[in-house]
Amino acid sequence: MAVKVLVVDDSSFFRRRVSEIINSDPRLEVIGNAVNGKEAVELTNKLQPDVITMDIEMPVMDGITAVREIMKSAPTPILMFSSLTHEGAKATLDALDAGALDFLPKKFEDIARNRDEAVGLLQKRVGELARKRVFMRRPVRPAVSPAASREVNKPLAGRTTAATTAAPARTVSRPAAPVKPAARFKASGKKYQLMAIGTSTGGPVALQKVLTKLPANFPYPIVLIQHMPATFTAAFAARLNNLCKIGVKEAADGDALKPGMAYLAPGGKQMMLEGRPGSARVRIIDGGDRMNYKPCVDVTFGSAAKIYHDKVLSMVLTGMGADGREGARMLKTNGSTIWAQDEESCVVYGMPQAVAKAGISSEDLPLDRIAERILVEIGQA
Repeated sequence: MAVKVLVVDDSSFFRRRVSEIINSDPRLEVIGNAVNGKEAVELTNKLQPDVITMDIEMPVMDGITAVREIMKSAPTPILMFSSLTHEGAKATLDALDAGALDFLPKKFEDIARNRDEAVGLLQKRVGELARKRVFMRRPVRPAVSPAASREVNKPLAGRTTAATTAAPARTVSRPAAPVKPAARFKASGKKYQLMAIGTSTGGPVALQKVLTKLPANFPYPIVLIQHMPATFTAAFAARLNNLCKIGVKEAADGDALKPGMAYLAPGGKQMMLEGRPGSARVRIIDGGDRMNYKPCVDVTFGSAAKIYHDKVLSMVLTGMGADGREGARMLKTNGSTIWAQDEESCVVYGMPQAVAKAGISSEDLPLDRIAERILVEIGQA
C-alpha cells in the first residue's frame, strides 16, 4: 500500500511541484492539498495521511501553529519546507519544537547537486518518516496506581460505591497492568575526558532533550555533530545555549575545549580535534566536495579517537544513513564507550541501527533516559 501524503503550501506552483515528485514514486501517493494551516488541520483529521509536507509562512494559519494543532488532534509525521536564511532557521526550529520531525530547504538546488538527486532525497525522506507513524499513533496506556489497581480488583461485594449499588451485577473490566518501574542504570566505572554526540534527522529535538538535562558543572567538554545547513547551525547553537545550563556555541577554528561547554560543528564544514587531552582545540576545515556529509560524524569521532583514546563517552542518535559507524568503530577499537538511541524513540533508525548492527554500541537507550544514563555513568546522578 502506498504511503499517503498531504501537501500543504499556499503556492500552487510549489504544491504542484512537490506533488509531481511524490507521485512519481509508486510507493508514495498525494491524497490531498491544503493552501493554509487551517485546511491542513481539517484535511489531516479527514484524510488521515501517513506524512504531511508543510510550508511555514501561510495565510489564515501558519505552518508552526498548524503543526501544534495536528499534534494535538491527530499526531502525524511532518516534513517542513523552509528557506535557508537565519529567520528561516529560527522558524524551522520552532516547527521542530512544535512536533515536526524533519525539514528540507524549499530551493531544491540547495540540498542536492542536480534535480534527480533532489527528487530522490525528498522521496526518501517522506518514505522514512512514514515508518514513524505507527509509533506516533500508538495509544498510550496510562499507568495505574497500586491503590486504584487494588480497588478495581476487589470483589464487587466488597465495594460500596454508587456505581456498584446501582448496578451490582455489572461486569467490571480490569485495567491494564501497572507500568513496571524503569530499570536502574549502573555506572561502568570508566573515566572520561570528552563526550561526543552525532545525529541527523530528528537530531535537533533529540539533542535538546538530552542537553537541557545536563548540569552547569558538567565535567567534560562536549562535541556535537548534527547534519544541518550552514545557515542553521548558528541559530541552533544559540537556541540550545538559551535553553541549557551548560554553554553551547557554534564551534570556531581554534576553540579550546572546556568542561561544561558544548561545541556544535558548523554546517558545510568538518570539525576535527587536535592537541592533547586537557589542552585540545577545535579545527574547522573545508567540507570537501567528496564528502557526503558536512559536517560528518565519522570525521569528528575519528579525530577524537586519536586524541582521547579510551576516554570518550559517545552516542549516535536518530538519523538517516550510516554516518558515525566508522568513527564509532575507531572509538571502540581505542577502548571508548559508544551508545545508540533505540529504534522506537528515533525519528529515523538509520545511524543508530548501523552502529548497533555492527556490534559497536554497548547499550541501546530510549531518548528520554539518555541524560539520566549519562549522569549515572559520570557519577552525577
